[in-house]
Amino acid sequence: MIKNILIPLDGSDHSKAALDYGLWMTEKFKGTLFGQHVIDTVSIEGTFYHDISGSLGFEPYLDFSTKMREVLEERGKSILEEFSERCKQRGVPYATFLDMGIIPNEICERSKVADLVVLGHRGINEEFSTGLLGGTAESVTRRCPRPVFISNRKFKEIERPLLAYDGSQRASSAMESAAEFCTQLKLPLTVLNVPKDEKMGEKVLQEARAYLSSYGIEARYEQARGYPEQKIVDYLVNFNYDLLFIGAYGHRRIIEMVLGSTTEYVLRKSPCPVFLNR
Repeated sequence: MIKNILIPLDGSDHSKAALDYGLWMTEKFKGTLFGQHVIDTVSIEGTFYHDISGSLGFEPYLDFSTKMREVLEERGKSILEEFSERCKQRGVPYATFLDMGIIPNEICERSKVADLVVLGHRGINEEFSTGLLGGTAESVTRRCPRPVFISNRKFKEIERPLLAYDGSQRASSAMESAAEFCTQLKLPLTVLNVPKDEKMGEKVLQEARAYLSSYGIEARYEQARGYPEQKIVDYLVNFNYDLLFIGAYGHRRIIEMVLGSTTEYVLRKSPCPVFLNR
């Protein structure tokens, strides 16, 4: 059950859209919203200390400019004050955290007090374009101990979610989240399987039917042939789904560097938010 939602905020348009989604979900789930801003030690000290300390396995050297730190602290406080005002206006319970460190590390650490992390889409397209290295969003989705909701740039109330299900452990976790989400919000759910073998695909969809039947969700089950990542995006685009549930990263990182990743492709191409379970 989703009750505590964490929103990392940086003042960008993408994080503002993430806040819109966070507020909406917190109201629906009658939970608490945590606003977090991280003062990035890398931006203060520059890349040199980061590279050296990272190679040695510890945090960047913290003897940074006092003036720079003061400026960034003030900016962070301003962002969190704006967050607090939005929560007060909506009557949403909230708390704020002003943290300092390496941004993905601090988000993952703070996520331990949350059930869900809602993160803006900013940085994914630019960083993922190399096909090898990701930015903050990729780092968080790979390492975060909690599910991560990657929002797009414009808020839209969710009405038509899609679950990509292949029978794996990560996909089963995504199905559990989808079931709870749709039950709480009284939404229908479409389950999509893109199997290599049609017979195996039917078995996987039967597993999904058996699991979801106890939730009483209005569900549809679809099977498609082709490359999973392409078919998932095709469904999102062609049938106007507005949220995708998917298991995050099914291979080890070194394999994905060579072969690519369904999760990575979907994050780059999805026209709607993506709810990731590891």
